[in-house]
Amino acid sequence: MVRHPPLARPPAFRPPQNGGAKADDERYVISEESRQVRERQERAMQELLRKRRAAAMAVPTNDKSVRGRLRRLGDAITLFGEREMERRARLAQLMARLDIGGQLDRLPAFKRKEARIDIAKYSIKRAAVRVQRAKRRRDDPDEDVDAETKWALKQAKGMVLDCSSFGDDRPLTGCSFSRDGTILATCSLSGVTTLWEMPQVTNTIAILKDHKERVTDVVFSPVDDCLATASADRTAKLWKTDGTLLQTFEGHWDRLARVAFHPSGKYLGTTSFDKTWRLWDVNTGAELLLQEGHSRSVYGIAFQQEGALAASSGLDSLARVWDLRTGRSILAFQGHIKPVLSVNFSPNGYHLASGGEDSQCRIWDLRMRKSLYIIPAHANLVSQVKYEPQEGYFLATASYDMKVNIWSGRDFSLVKSLAGHESKVASLDITADSSCIATVSHDRTIKLWTSSSNEEEDQGGETMDIDL
Repeated sequence: MVRHPPLARPPAFRPPQNGGAKADDERYVISEESRQVRERQERAMQELLRKRRAAAMAVPTNDKSVRGRLRRLGDAITLFGEREMERRARLAQLMARLDIGGQLDRLPAFKRKEARIDIAKYSIKRAAVRVQRAKRRRDDPDEDVDAETKWALKQAKGMVLDCSSFGDDRPLTGCSFSRDGTILATCSLSGVTTLWEMPQVTNTIAILKDHKERVTDVVFSPVDDCLATASADRTAKLWKTDGTLLQTFEGHWDRLARVAFHPSGKYLGTTSFDKTWRLWDVNTGAELLLQEGHSRSVYGIAFQQEGALAASSGLDSLARVWDLRTGRSILAFQGHIKPVLSVNFSPNGYHLASGGEDSQCRIWDLRMRKSLYIIPAHANLVSQVKYEPQEGYFLATASYDMKVNIWSGRDFSLVKSLAGHESKVASLDITADSSCIATVSHDRTIKLWTSSSNEEEDQGGETMDIDL
């Protein structure tokens, strides 16, 4: 009989004396090298998050403002050999390290996001309407675009001087029609903005006096009877037509050049010699966007009629196009050899006109991202360019050569030259129905130009055609 050995029994289970913690720690011991690697990874992650927070913060761009913020935070105002951009980067790092960026800029950041969403929704609707209208004009046999263009150019060619009036004791700097064309606003170096009753600029409606220095530009809102002014006192102001001051926009660190309303009427753009242009909330006066990208002072500004894009021009000889939905510069047009003083979008949405100190007017195509046409517009600098607001049938340019020239929007040929001012023409505006052009000059006069009948044109008026 064969005997087998007894089966081995497993050892009896005995609970750990210290709750098992000691056994686990002994089993999974982290080496010193692994611990150091983990600490380095954590420090690198914290540094990355801090840099991300610093990049997302709204840090001042003006060096004076940067120094003031550093002083309030109790840090050194400047370090030996430190440049402006290095000082701004140090402020961003300090704000991120103290974790105060969110507290300082939470509300503006929310407002900026809200404004961008609103602009995106507005522009999508406007773009859809424009595309549908273009398709209808293309497919409808009753639409004769050529005939409309010829009629509009004929009206422009018939422009003659209708009236002339002194607007101020100092040179005039800007003018703007109200949306219904019943009021003309003018501003001057005296710091006064005057509202005139149309069609004859002889009766004043209101005189706006609140700026401490010269007023550089004036523009009416496209949706109501409010108007905005820009001044060398570094502020822009919003007014009612009865002279009531509604809002003051403060934030620029140098004198303002131009001002423009967004097509929605909710936002206001301002340009300044502090090398930035800014977007403001008309109702609250809050600064929504601070855009920098020009290496020198920013002078001209314009908004696309759909509201998605803005254009700026500066003394760095550049014209830039900005996407308001992202706040980024998407195009930089180079071609002018001297400062660019004015920009304006065509109603078609993809042509941009610019004029500057090189006496040229350039037409840029946003689709091809290049210059479409160069107009040798004047014998002196071009102070302002403006498209006819309905379809862009013609383009008007004002110049320091004392003339305003009208160019065909199709082939950019000269249609009419309006001569009558005795000094530099500073600004012009065109009524919504294109029936009247207003010009203001350093000769202190306001001139209104309207289209005459064919008979009056044959008899001759106070304008003349010229060949460049």
